[in-house]
Amino acid sequence: MNLETKKSTLIALGSFFKEALSLHENKSYEVQNKLLANEVEQAAELIELAHHENGWFTKDSVKAVFTAWANSLEEKKVVKWLSNYTFKNVEAQKVGVIMAGNLPLVGLHDALTVVISGHHLHAKLSTKDKSLVMLALKVIQKLLGETNSIKIVEQLKDIDSLIATGSDNSARYFDYYFKDKKRIIRKNRTSIAVINGGETEEELHGLSHDIFRHFGLGCRNVTKLYVPKSYDLDLIFKALFHYQEIGNHNKYANNYDYNKAVYLLNQVQLIENGFLLMKEDEGIHSPVGVLFYEFYESIEAVRSTIEEKKDELQCVVTNEELPYKVPFGKAQAPELWDYADGIDTVEFLLN
Repeated sequence: MNLETKKSTLIALGSFFKEALSLHENKSYEVQNKLLANEVEQAAELIELAHHENGWFTKDSVKAVFTAWANSLEEKKVVKWLSNYTFKNVEAQKVGVIMAGNLPLVGLHDALTVVISGHHLHAKLSTKDKSLVMLALKVIQKLLGETNSIKIVEQLKDIDSLIATGSDNSARYFDYYFKDKKRIIRKNRTSIAVINGGETEEELHGLSHDIFRHFGLGCRNVTKLYVPKSYDLDLIFKALFHYQEIGNHNKYANNYDYNKAVYLLNQVQLIENGFLLMKEDEGIHSPVGVLFYEFYESIEAVRSTIEEKKDELQCVVTNEELPYKVPFGKAQAPELWDYADGIDTVEFLLN
């Protein structure tokens, strides 16, 4: 696959997501890419139906993911991403990818890195995110005109290398079972936000997306706030209020009610607004429906904490110049070159 084919495939995939969104919004929309007309129709339907496969995959959640991919795969961004690498004629290997299922299409980026690196993808899909990923992989195959470069498998046998995403427990299993393979194994991570008190209303509004989009289930979701001493937490609640409808989602509400009951039973002090519990806590991994917070004395103290917990962090939402910095509102919209755990998977695959 030459560089021009990689570029055109990625751009066409971005257009596929745009067209699916357009058709979902307007049933009379005429699909421009006739090659993918059926797939665009299926994708538009899955926006409405994905929750049948995974109760967390709401219409808004799937639309947000389609929008993020459509934006990421714009031509100028694709060109920028591909220009970071010297693609040589690699000997095609079988690369196994074990995908997570906590967010819609969360494994697609790994799949794309395998394909553009010139290897054969052996994808082990999550039962919680099969339909969307299968459709995306079918689209990629159609665009490439190849049928043997992508396989969906139930078991990973006879692979040369591995990229796997899972929990800390599953990571230990992967490390043992695939100990003889070159591999990237991802564990549990989360994200934090560091507030300095100078944030605009727009930035705090963006923070609400970083916290609540996908119900806080992703490693890029903010689960802990660091705020300066005497900071008015009502400013946070005010910025989050437009997400109040999240409390009507049954799975989220069940988690919220359960955690509230446990905390109250143990006489833990909480701040709440009816759909979010805020708990002062030194930990960074808060459960669904809960946001931890901690007051800090200085930014340098926070910097030290970030260094100490770097193996648990995906990104840091802030205006401060801190490691893993991401602007407010952008945590759930990573660019193509924003690699999970900071490990460049394309570089790994090319070497």
